[in-house]
Amino acid sequence: MSLKAGQLPKERVLHLADIIAPKMKTSTTDEEDWAFESRDFLRSLTIGKEITFTSTHSVSSSADNVRDIGTAEINGLDISIEILKNGWAKLKELKREPTEEDLKKREAEAEAKNDGKGIWNPDGPQARTVEYNMPVDSQAFMTTWKGKPIDAIVENVRDGSTVRVRLFLSDNEHQFVNVAMAGVRTPRASNKQGEPSEQWGEEAKYFTESRMLQRLVKVTLLSLPQLTATPFQAGSSSAPPPAMILIGNVIHPVGNIAEHLVAAGLARVVDWHAGILASSGGMERLRAAEKAAKEKRLYLYANLPTSAASKTNEHSAGGSPRNFDGTVIRVWSGDQLSIVDKEGKERKVQLSSTRAPKQSDPKQAHYANEAREFLRKKLIGKHVKVTIDFIRPKEGEFEERECATVRYANHNTNVAEQLIDKGLAGVVRHKRDDEDRSPDFDKLVAAEHAAASEQRGIHSQKEVQPPKPPSNISESSHRATSFLNSFKRQGRTPGVVEYVAAGSRFKVFLPRDNQVLTLVLGGIRAPRTARNSSEKGEPYGVEAAEFATRRYMQRDVEIEIETVDKSGGFIGTLWLNKNENAAIALVQEGLATVHSYSADTLSWARQLYAAEAEAKEKKLNIWKDYDEEAEKAVQPVEEGDPTALKAEYIDVIISDTRTTNGLAFSVQILNTKEIESLEQLAKDLSSHHRTARPAPAGFSPKPGDLVAAKFSDGEWYRAKVRKSSAVKKEAQVTFIDYGNQDTVGFKDIRPLEEKFRSLPGQAHDARMSFVKLVAPESEYFTEAVERFKQLCDGRRLIANVDHREGPLLHLRLIDSAKPDVASDPNACINLDLVAEGLASVDRKGCKYLNAYPVVAKKLQEAVSEAKKQRQGMFEFGDVEEDD
Repeated sequence: MSLKAGQLPKERVLHLADIIAPKMKTSTTDEEDWAFESRDFLRSLTIGKEITFTSTHSVSSSADNVRDIGTAEINGLDISIEILKNGWAKLKELKREPTEEDLKKREAEAEAKNDGKGIWNPDGPQARTVEYNMPVDSQAFMTTWKGKPIDAIVENVRDGSTVRVRLFLSDNEHQFVNVAMAGVRTPRASNKQGEPSEQWGEEAKYFTESRMLQRLVKVTLLSLPQLTATPFQAGSSSAPPPAMILIGNVIHPVGNIAEHLVAAGLARVVDWHAGILASSGGMERLRAAEKAAKEKRLYLYANLPTSAASKTNEHSAGGSPRNFDGTVIRVWSGDQLSIVDKEGKERKVQLSSTRAPKQSDPKQAHYANEAREFLRKKLIGKHVKVTIDFIRPKEGEFEERECATVRYANHNTNVAEQLIDKGLAGVVRHKRDDEDRSPDFDKLVAAEHAAASEQRGIHSQKEVQPPKPPSNISESSHRATSFLNSFKRQGRTPGVVEYVAAGSRFKVFLPRDNQVLTLVLGGIRAPRTARNSSEKGEPYGVEAAEFATRRYMQRDVEIEIETVDKSGGFIGTLWLNKNENAAIALVQEGLATVHSYSADTLSWARQLYAAEAEAKEKKLNIWKDYDEEAEKAVQPVEEGDPTALKAEYIDVIISDTRTTNGLAFSVQILNTKEIESLEQLAKDLSSHHRTARPAPAGFSPKPGDLVAAKFSDGEWYRAKVRKSSAVKKEAQVTFIDYGNQDTVGFKDIRPLEEKFRSLPGQAHDARMSFVKLVAPESEYFTEAVERFKQLCDGRRLIANVDHREGPLLHLRLIDSAKPDVASDPNACINLDLVAEGLASVDRKGCKYLNAYPVVAKKLQEAVSEAKKQRQGMFEFGDVEEDD
């Protein structure tokens, strides 16, 4: 067809003279008997055929409404005589002398009467129900007839893609419905006088009328107008009003009129009908027709711009390839991913034509988490094939973004299609001529339609509570410590890495308990990254963090907890795929160093040292400028001194501090079976003495006796008698599990029963190695004791046993949470007190000092620093130290 606007054929209404046929129903009159059959005879006889019409006269009610009255022939047959012969009309009473033609018509009418044809049938018309209004229960009607081809006649063409049809539901049941052709929309044609049509609207209407009006067709109903449910919108409890139009295919004997309209350039494809056309392949045929029309620049596509060069360019605006293989390293949300290509470049992409639920909306938050988790499980760490479909330009606060199709599983599965099919995302509503969309757009719409039909995910209209925020068990050291024993009993605990703060510091989510914690890798030290723009990070800090991010971010891992630092972080191990130790991997890459005092307590310490040796040999990253010979030259030789003990690191907590004759304290050694047994023994002992039991008659505890004594907190503990006074009826005791000393009346002392004697006392007398506090008579003594308590009391510390003096332990006390400890294995509280001028080097009491030359050097440096800064006892000048 080749038409131009304003050059459509003129329509004329022709009336056959001298005959009267039964009238069809109008808005003001009922349908007469035999009207449908009469009209159907004429329709079958003439529609689509060429006729010859002779107008005898015209009647006009207006310039635009002229009725021609006369005779017509088709293939040499007089149409009026054919109608009369078959009994579908009557002759009018003539007010003139009959002509030869009139006599032929009378004979034809008489013949029909004699044969009982048409309206002269003695049995009368067939009973028939005709419903002219749209079905009242649209949903039920659609459920009954959806997908079933129905014979129909096109009664009216509203515009090129909208028709009114009479459906033949059965021989005696007809239903009128308005049908919008699935998959297409033509420009609007005017239906009111004075109302303008859209460009090409009249041409599209004529295209359909000339091929479909009054034709027998097959109609397949596909959907009600609401193709997809609106996510998060509660459904109404009342019944919906009758639909004013249904969506379906109208099939002419030569094909689907919708496809012909698109191919002619008179209709556009309706994206959102892809869902209802997917199963039949209808959308693919429409797209093919659309492509052909665009190539020919027909009608609607006459001014179509040439596709942007970026659509065919092999590279994006930044010069990066549009098609690449990569590995997913992070899922930001249900529609955004970070992917590292083979060259190591990280690219953040948005899934094309896909919109995930919003985390910020309480109604969507649950599904936002589900969408993100779906992508994480499917893609994190997996190889994918990426096609950049278009670049979304910067807009407002939104940066420029690459929009892509991401395929996995041998590059055949579009993850966006899977996401939408599960109801975990929706499809972006692109503008009509917006070519920046997914190449699988129709499949995405079909997936959304299926999800909506099955009420999956966001289409379920169920009210889902927003997810509860996970509990942060690393918010304080006290809170973290309360979970420590539980983690140790569990061993390896499954989790997901939520965030990588640095190479050896992770935020881990524990799905089972909905908890998050901070995990610090034990046994190593990774370089620090800058925490803000004003801070300078350490060399290779960024590289270590990037390595950890790409390898562990959002991965399913297992963690194993050893201890807790003072800020609430858990120190332990992170395992990937059951056997990859993150600490070893970092050291092996030269992005972390072994922290000997904490590494030596680990069962896999040998692997750590081997990994470090390998990194040194390859001169990787941190070890880039490593010189083995130079390191050997500066290392002190400690072997050969018989008084130097082998490093023996233990976890301790100071249970009592005493200032008699200077400073002494007691410690409990943690992480032992005995300390765990003590907890139960304390409960049993307290329960045993909860009811008052008088001491045996004449009971008088003797020095050296093991007894049960009541402490000032009202609880009973095991104790050893140091002194006893029968006159005062009181005894001086030491509580053997905590080291506390007290004077207790005989009334609060009981013999210790045998069942409470098997466990050795858990308090160990100790002092600081190498140093002593300022003298008790010094004005700084009180400050020194308070500073010691501030640094040590109530804290879990690491201690190295430098010397044993009978049962007295000489300890180097280490706070593992201090930053300088990680970089200096000799850093300790002993040195800190000296540097603050609150302690001095104790050469007399610690004659083993020379066996530790590195420590001795550090102590001398600390003394010099205290003098220089006039700290503590050096505030007013030098003081003499021990020789």
